[in-house]
Order: sequence, then structure tokens, then C-alpha cells
Amino acid sequence: MSLIPVQLQLEAIRLSLRQRAKAEAAAREAALVAAKLAQAEKDLFARTVGPVQALRPHNRSVHERPPVEPQALQRQKDEQAVMQEALSDEFDVESLLDTDDSLSYRRLGLGQDVIKKLRRGHWSLQGQIDLHGLRSDEARVALGHFLRDAHRLGWRCVRVVHGKGLGSPGRVPVLKSKVQRWLVQKNEVLAFVQARADDGGAGAVIVLLAPGKR
Repeated sequence: MSLIPVQLQLEAIRLSLRQRAKAEAAAREAALVAAKLAQAEKDLFARTVGPVQALRPHNRSVHERPPVEPQALQRQKDEQAVMQEALSDEFDVESLLDTDDSLSYRRLGLGQDVIKKLRRGHWSLQGQIDLHGLRSDEARVALGHFLRDAHRLGWRCVRVVHGKGLGSPGRVPVLKSKVQRWLVQKNEVLAFVQARADDGGAGAVIVLLAPGKR
């Protein structure tokens, strides 16, 4: 067996060990330089600031407050302003309402059969909003948001409870007439009828909405 390959292998090992030793020495030198630089910076800070004294431990636990989620208050105000502007109390609704045996409304182009189906409960109720106890401006904004959300969810039939006005001055149902005006002005509303007795009677209306994207 020739000794030359063995010698070559040994020389390669020695070379590898020398290179590793040099690398380790260079790493130690770099660490030493870094430590000296850090100490120099600490000494410079101490000379600049002067003598300092560490705070005594207070043995109190510090509780971090959970971050408060940001609220788009301005956007909410803008949306409310749009709702108030879009629904007018001065809209003339009398000529658009049918008041035969009970109140009803249907958008132009819809047949009378829509009203009959709505009165018979052809469409199942999918949601409702109760406007009892709300001021006029509050009720207008709440109704606008409700109709927009219902349309976005794809609801077709909802109930709007406005009350009979028995608690109003002079027992005049002010909110009832305003709700009728607001509903007629909403593009989502196709028709509405006065609710049946078991659904609220004269204190509510059943509203048919245009198909929405679900």
C-alpha cells in the first residue's frame, strides 16, 4: 500500500485544523474589539451624564393596559349625516299610498298581486326593527342602517314597528307617518303593507325589499 495518499490526507487534515484555528482566533479578536468598543461607549455615556443611581425595586406588578381598538367615529358621523339628508320628512307620500281596507304601497311597475302576497304572508319575515322610544332623528338613522344591512344580507321581507302613537301628544302617531315617508324614499323598498293584527296591526308595517347580493 502506497504511503503518498495517506500523507496527502494527513496534510489536508493539518491544513483544515490550521484554518479553523485562524478562524477561531479571528472571532475571539473581533469579540474582544467589540467588547472594548461597548465599554468605551459606556464610559463616554457615564462621563456625559454624570453619576446615576439605580431605582429601588418597588415590588409592584405593572399591568399593561390592553390597546383600545380605533373607532371610525368620523365615518359614523358622515354615514349618519348621509342618512339624515337622504330621508326627508317633507316628502309627499300621500299620493303614493293606497288606503283601501288598510294602508299599502308598491313601487311603480309592480302589480297589485305583490300587495296581496305581502298581506297573506307569502314572504317569511326575516328580521325586524322596533323604533319605539326613539326620537325622530334617531329613528330615521336606525331605519336607514337597518334597511341597508337587511338588503346586504339578502333579506326580502322585514317588519318595521313604529307604534300606534298612543303615547304621543294628542295621541297622534307622528312616527308612523314619518316611517311611511322614509320607506318610500329608499331604493331597497319595493312595497309595504300595514301589518296584520297578530303582527302588530296599525303599529307596524311589513316591508318587501328588493333582492340583494348575499
